[in-house]
Amino acid sequence: MSLPIIALTPGEPAGIGPDLCLGLVGHRHDCHMVLIADPDMLERRAALLNLPLSLRPWQGHIDGEPRTYLLPVPAPQQTIPGQLLSDNAGYVLKTLEIAVDGCLRGEFHGLVTGPVHKGVINDAGIPFTGHTEFLAQRSGTGQPVMMLTCPGLRVALATIHLPLAQVSRHITQPLLTRILQVLHQDLQTRFGILDPAILVCGLNPHAGEGGHLGREEIDVIAPVIAQLQARGLRLYGPVPADTAFLPAQLARVDAVLAMYHDQGLPVLKHHDFAHAVNVTLGLPFVRTSVDHGTALELAGTGQADPSSLTAALDLAVGLTQRMTAAPRH
Repeated sequence: MSLPIIALTPGEPAGIGPDLCLGLVGHRHDCHMVLIADPDMLERRAALLNLPLSLRPWQGHIDGEPRTYLLPVPAPQQTIPGQLLSDNAGYVLKTLEIAVDGCLRGEFHGLVTGPVHKGVINDAGIPFTGHTEFLAQRSGTGQPVMMLTCPGLRVALATIHLPLAQVSRHITQPLLTRILQVLHQDLQTRFGILDPAILVCGLNPHAGEGGHLGREEIDVIAPVIAQLQARGLRLYGPVPADTAFLPAQLARVDAVLAMYHDQGLPVLKHHDFAHAVNVTLGLPFVRTSVDHGTALELAGTGQADPSSLTAALDLAVGLTQRMTAAPRH
């Protein structure tokens, strides 16, 4: 098949996203990249990092060998590395809108995103909880699923960016049913796992201790697992989260579903932070991302580690190639 076209958004311009994207430009990849960003910001950052910058304007079609193209989006304010400007929040979201719309039109085969700064976007008066929710809304996706993956481990989340005090009431039978169905389907269609096995964590310590430490496992989680098992899904649980990630448990499954953000992601990031990738399941296109933040203190220093963005690009290429070869029905 021909090489995929991957849209690339650097994220927060004051952070390390532009540095990492510029680092990709100088290397050959098994795809065509379309960098959606402010040209002046890229030129200034490349000069600061002493990196060569040669980008062709994106005109809607590829030209020969793998290249990096530029789809320009001007930022209203000049960026200084490490200094957040709320005036540029709209620019950050505009790059994402262009990327999503291009994916939906089939102009791009997938999207790789750099880190955004949620705080400065909200400070600009724009409600924003994260990439996952934004991409789902823009694409009209009913149920996105956030999953992080690294060599040897995949962790999906039942709830994403919620205060801990709100998690319990958001974990409902309809939500868990949809989450597990999307996770099961995308493990099949995107990752090529014909009969995926999924380990489901409980919410409470010791998975509720038979109801003595909470009833969510009894009233919500276990019934959903039983219903989906009856439909042929290979699910195990609910298991206590403190033992869910033991090697013996992980050896029998393809993914773990954690009930909330900090139940599962600290384990994965400890396992292999440098090569972890954020994948949004349930979207009508491939989207991957770095697993880290904007690291404002490293912007423009040349010290940012590109491993996660490189892994995100490689995974996006692999997923788009698999989906192109065997499209979902």
